[in-house]
Amino acid sequence: MDSQKEALQRIISTLANKNDEIQNFIDTLNQTLKGVQENSSNILSELDEEFDSLYSILDEVKESMINSIKQEQARKSQELQSQLSQCNNALENSEELLEFAARSLDIKEPEEFSKAARQIKDRVTMASAFRLSLKPKVSDSMTHLMVDFSQERQILQTLKFLPVPKAPEIDPVECLVADNSVTVAWRMPEEDNKIDHFILEYRKTNFDGLPRVKDERCWEITDNIKGTEYTLSGLKFDSKYMNFRVRACNKAVAGEYSDPVTLETKALNFSLDNSSSHLNLRVEDTCVEWDPTGGKGQESKIKGKENKGSAHVTSLKKHTSGTPSPKRTSIGSRPPAVRGSRDRFTGESYTVLGDTAIESGQHYWEVKAQKDCKSYSVGVAYKTLGKFDQLGKTNTSWCIHVNNWLQNTFAAKHNNKVKALDVTVPERIGVFCDFDGGQLSFYDANSKQLLYSFKTKFTQPVLPGFMVWCGGLSLNTGMQVPSAVRTLQKSENGMTGSASSLNNITQ
Repeated sequence: MDSQKEALQRIISTLANKNDEIQNFIDTLNQTLKGVQENSSNILSELDEEFDSLYSILDEVKESMINSIKQEQARKSQELQSQLSQCNNALENSEELLEFAARSLDIKEPEEFSKAARQIKDRVTMASAFRLSLKPKVSDSMTHLMVDFSQERQILQTLKFLPVPKAPEIDPVECLVADNSVTVAWRMPEEDNKIDHFILEYRKTNFDGLPRVKDERCWEITDNIKGTEYTLSGLKFDSKYMNFRVRACNKAVAGEYSDPVTLETKALNFSLDNSSSHLNLRVEDTCVEWDPTGGKGQESKIKGKENKGSAHVTSLKKHTSGTPSPKRTSIGSRPPAVRGSRDRFTGESYTVLGDTAIESGQHYWEVKAQKDCKSYSVGVAYKTLGKFDQLGKTNTSWCIHVNNWLQNTFAAKHNNKVKALDVTVPERIGVFCDFDGGQLSFYDANSKQLLYSFKTKFTQPVLPGFMVWCGGLSLNTGMQVPSAVRTLQKSENGMTGSASSLNNITQ
């Protein structure tokens, strides 16, 4: 009985699911039918507009040609009318002279006859009838304004719907992912001189291979690309991959999308771990600021204590009568640390760690300090860094330290050893960590000048680490290792001559 119920329940569930599928398909069909009707109406309207535009052009051409014919008619008529008027005047004068000459033949007196004969001779010499050209200045032909639209008629008869462009083909070999940019290259399967531009769409994803329908971000669009290559720059690679697809467009219609291509975008993307930071640090994702009032708002957890670095270690009180110097250390009075129970740094370790451990590979991020920042350190540390440990003062952390308080210093630190750096502190510091190669390098992020390199062997996963006092730092993560850094690493072999003083230490 129970097994039959279970079987029936499975059948009911299967039928219900199938009914849902059919209903969804019916909805899809209805939506598609509605789309066909709407799109057909839109296309008919566009067709009317195109033909109206064509008619308008024909009317304009016809009107222009009619005006040309009328102007030619007016010009020839004016020429002929002028010539006709001149001939009529000449004829009248000639007939009058002829009549005078005929009367002169009847004069009997020789003197008067001679006078009349001279007058007639003079008038004949001056008569306009003998200066006229008796040939029309213009012809009555208008054949030079005739038209033959047989070729155009054939063209009009070949009018047809504009062909839809074929789908482009993205060439993964020609695509390049480097320096926080992606260059996508494609080609058409066959030449198409009707193509006006291309549309590139892309989206970030954590899935390799073809795009997935569910749980995917929306496509972002870059329109009006004239060439068959485009570079997206200034990207933050906060996902493992990016999907790309492209379509070709002519003046009227867009073609089908190309097959999507997935490109890997290797980059370390991390935020600051607020739970690990010192009480006097205010942390927000990729920004940290020193706050002497207790920026994390958890002062109530330490009743009756001032936020002077070591709030609950009585042996440090005598050292913290005022705002402590970041150069002072509390390592000597550190009690045994319980490694798994640390909620925050304390003492004078104004430190915060990243929330993502580095266990392999090559990674790069950048740090920028506020202009009025008095002191800060940038580096990496093992997870076992103690509550009171300061970056660079143990054998579990490596950093470069900038001090703008009382005196200006710039130095590399590891295992409580210091190496002064005779270089200008850059506006932004780039950090390169090659975990497998045992290398930690610091760069001027703008010029890519190498500032310092540590060579070691990392025996545990490392976390990005930051110390800040009287000021703040902002991070830029999700960045690929710059090409210039990779090139410099090869040429320098990842090691500076001055680094050995801090590296010959047993880890």
